[in-house]
Amino acid sequence: MSSPLVSTAPVNVLDKTLLLEYLREMWEIRIFEDTIYDLLTRNLIKGTVHLYAGEEAVAVGAIANFRPGDYITSTHRGHGHCLAHGAHLAQSDAERQEHLNKMMAELAGKETGYSRGRGGSMHIADTAQGNLGATGIVAGNIPVATGAGLALKMQKSLAPSPLSPWERGGGEGMGVVLCFFGDGAVNNGIFHESLNMASIWDLPVIYIVENNMYAMSVPWQSVTKNPDAADRAAAYGIPGIVVDGMDVLAVREAVDQAVRRARRGEGPTLVECKTYRWYGHSRSDPRAYRTRDEEKAWKARDPLTVLSQKLLDSGLATQAEIDAVEQTARAGIEHSVKFALEASPNPDPKDLYAGLYAPLKTNALDIEHEKNLRARVRADKTLRHIPYWQAINEALEEEMKRDERVFLMGEDIGIYGGAYGATRGLLEKFGAERVRETPISEAAIAGVGVGAAMAGLRPVNEIMYIDFTLLSADQIANQGAKNRYMFGGKSTVPFVLRTEGGAGRGIAAQHSQSLEAIWTHFPGVMVVMPATPYDAKGLLKAAIREDNLVMFIEHKMLYGEKGPVPEQEYIIPLGVADVKRAGNAVTIISYSRMVLRALDAADILAQAGVDAEVIDLRTLKPLDTETIVESVKKTGRVVIVSEGYKNTGFNAELLATVNDLAFDYLDAPIVRVAAADVPVPASPALEEFAIPQTRDIVAAVRKVME
Repeated sequence: MSSPLVSTAPVNVLDKTLLLEYLREMWEIRIFEDTIYDLLTRNLIKGTVHLYAGEEAVAVGAIANFRPGDYITSTHRGHGHCLAHGAHLAQSDAERQEHLNKMMAELAGKETGYSRGRGGSMHIADTAQGNLGATGIVAGNIPVATGAGLALKMQKSLAPSPLSPWERGGGEGMGVVLCFFGDGAVNNGIFHESLNMASIWDLPVIYIVENNMYAMSVPWQSVTKNPDAADRAAAYGIPGIVVDGMDVLAVREAVDQAVRRARRGEGPTLVECKTYRWYGHSRSDPRAYRTRDEEKAWKARDPLTVLSQKLLDSGLATQAEIDAVEQTARAGIEHSVKFALEASPNPDPKDLYAGLYAPLKTNALDIEHEKNLRARVRADKTLRHIPYWQAINEALEEEMKRDERVFLMGEDIGIYGGAYGATRGLLEKFGAERVRETPISEAAIAGVGVGAAMAGLRPVNEIMYIDFTLLSADQIANQGAKNRYMFGGKSTVPFVLRTEGGAGRGIAAQHSQSLEAIWTHFPGVMVVMPATPYDAKGLLKAAIREDNLVMFIEHKMLYGEKGPVPEQEYIIPLGVADVKRAGNAVTIISYSRMVLRALDAADILAQAGVDAEVIDLRTLKPLDTETIVESVKKTGRVVIVSEGYKNTGFNAELLATVNDLAFDYLDAPIVRVAAADVPVPASPALEEFAIPQTRDIVAAVRKVME
């Protein structure tokens, strides 16, 4: 065990009122946590909690430097951070009590909680006031904080007004982000990816390691040869500071130095606070891995005792005044318990889906307008024809000109123009500030995008191949997709993640997959897969304007495909399928590259007298079930074509959807055409048989017509 540091941070540089405020905030955290432990024991609240008692000086000392316009992010031990944040911003006793009430109600699963009971202990947030929320994934908040820091830095150069949902701050310098996490997080890869990205861009983020000596039950000294996590900062060329995390004034001073540096534009700092948790990792932890002597040594330096003794020794406060602070804090917590357990309703089950997605930006008039435009595009033989990659490029350029909050991030998207040329020329037009080349850090590319979106920008980030999105799965599925819902529907994540998938180039199993089924599985993610240049441009423009996380999946074999694209401004609303070919004998449902093969198959079938209707879904989530059902009513037969694996692929979801909504109209069993359940082989001779071909679709239609 590392011995506790002893701080000599003085009290005489601060006034009495402020010092007693710090003491009150720490007492509120301590009493809140002790109360939660009791309520859990009595089964009056449910779930797991990770209590912050013992670490109060870190949250209070660090957040003492917070000002309106700043952000914080937190982890599963986030009660302390949220309690300190709300108390710090409260302008009256009434506001402070409301804050305590919302905290307690959230842990009790009530509608009146900060997140309307949807986040609970591990997902406390107050996004309206700069608390971007807590995550239950170790290190999951670190790239989000990095993205928020990027947003703060970029917004300094943007025109004022409605660019940031939290632009209330004043004072010198830019806003900062305080990012809290435990010692276990520094051994996670995303910690390193995030710090590296923050350092190369000089982002205003203070990374605060709460080193309580144990990652769950594993001692800190058993997972590192270096006693100080702060030493890791040197690898990224940023300052690393070690501070006594049991002394609120020592923490305040250390974080103050880091904040001043960040506000001046000098970049991030890693502050390691040596501290100790009184309780186990969670409610069920018996703490068998710790000795009584060790706990006694740390508790001798209780942060409440440390500050109280300084106040007494300096003559700034009497014991009676200190006792009064404790009693005031206790009364506030007691009131919050009554509010949560006696005066707060449970969430209404009818609102189960409330807050999952931000409302779509388009309406019925937009849908009708695009339908009419689509018809004109098909009829007008004089329209220019451009390749798919150029349609993507034009969409990005137009949206970047229209809205200065839109920016791009990704590997090789600048001078190189992206792996398939879709971003070529944009660096020269918009500069490196808005076309950001990144390290090869897929998790950080996704997580920074989430944080930047939550903090007011509209990132369009690129992950070169859909196969690589698996490296960023936590940030997409657990952070970006869930944040809005688990924070009570009070945040937005206007984030487009561009990637490309599919086979056809002989580049084997790790660069050729169609993994859209994975991303359609997660609530909170929208999935778009355009098949033509017209669709690619209009859908991408619409996706960028949405306030939701959109996975925009392009196909590597479509970039060279040409098609008619109007030069006029247009968008294609998400969730609207396109009947690419009308027919009455059989419905072929497809998307992305397989739409082109379905159309080829329909031409062949027409020669045999089979009139096939081809539906291009265009977006998989939201899914246009109305168009599907209307077609099935007409044809009575369905073939589903997908390049994804057949086993649990998106084609299976489509099959279930048709059965659920249109079973009575079917005249034959549905037939699926999908990729073989093998890793995509490199050999062209094998690859051809691993993914659907036109002949396979023709055979499937003939089978369903039997």
